[in-house]
Amino acid sequence: MKIAILGTRGIPSGYSGYEAFAEEVGRRMADLGHEVVIYAHSNMFREKISVYKGVRLVYMQSLKGKNTSQFSHSLISTLHLITRERADVALFCNAANGPFGLLLKAGGIKSAINVDGLEWLRPKWSNLAKKYFKFGAYCSTRLFDQVVTDAKGMQEIYAKEFGCKSVDIAYGADIKYSQSPSLLDQFGIRPYDYFLIASRLVPDNNADLIVRAFLRSRSERKLVIAGGTAYKNPFEDHLRGIGDERVIFLGHIDSSEIIKELHCNAFAYVHGHQFGGTNPALLKSLAYGNCVLALDTVFNREVLADGKYGILFEKNEEDLAEKINFIEAHEDVAEKFRKSARTRIQENYTWEKITQQYLHLFKLLLEKDHRSNL
Repeated sequence: MKIAILGTRGIPSGYSGYEAFAEEVGRRMADLGHEVVIYAHSNMFREKISVYKGVRLVYMQSLKGKNTSQFSHSLISTLHLITRERADVALFCNAANGPFGLLLKAGGIKSAINVDGLEWLRPKWSNLAKKYFKFGAYCSTRLFDQVVTDAKGMQEIYAKEFGCKSVDIAYGADIKYSQSPSLLDQFGIRPYDYFLIASRLVPDNNADLIVRAFLRSRSERKLVIAGGTAYKNPFEDHLRGIGDERVIFLGHIDSSEIIKELHCNAFAYVHGHQFGGTNPALLKSLAYGNCVLALDTVFNREVLADGKYGILFEKNEEDLAEKINFIEAHEDVAEKFRKSARTRIQENYTWEKITQQYLHLFKLLLEKDHRSNL
């Protein structure tokens, strides 16, 4: 098959889960003999390589505004795909790209869209942006040949909200182990002497609740926060205001090796994400062997198998503080979760499994199209 992936910033990945998804799935499809094309933002890559890990890259321009960059890039990329590339199947990421399904239909290209999370509920967006995300999700369910949701909970929401029958294909992660714990020395922290948050510092990831709960707890460890933005972030300023010397802010970490060592050597990882589906950061924490404390949402509960592979906490400081105190007093429990964490990835969230599920979906779309043309 010739497969085009659109709606990301491009690869090599370095910004968000979309790019990591495109890279991991795209290169595995290419390894299996498929022709894979990924559309990339021209202005985000100083070095424009034509092929990366077997995937061909097509660079397209976009408007520079924060709110227009991705939309304009998706529009230009879709038009290029229809008129020049002519792939068998197009896979879009992000429900905001829902309207482009109409162009793909008009161009006769089979299509699927990974809608990701509930963006229209996230507090970081303006009311207008929330309305657009809801509109994009609606368009995704009406204009694309197949909607992909990455969690059973998200599948149920799309069925209830839009009357949509989606396919459930999760996100993936690669299992890794600590190799250079000395990389932590630069931050003044030692293995298993800290709790970890590794996420974007936005309100719906609940880092403020985690900080307050940690400070209420009896833990004598540190709380390390890896995450930040290049622009002024009032929420991050708020977090710094409520923390004390027990809370260490590392800012944004570009190095995947440092992120790996932070995860692999944490006493526990605390995950407060609320509105996504199968969250990449949560899978990464399991793949790197963390003891996980996660906010009790339908999505996090699914990944952790109702608490078999991690501890779920309610959205209040008291409950999280109690659970921090519990694992501090029962380090054997934390160790048990660390030892079993990678098993959950092997069970259900390997990139090889995810890739095969997408390829099966694409085959079904093309077979259905072939039958309809007989």
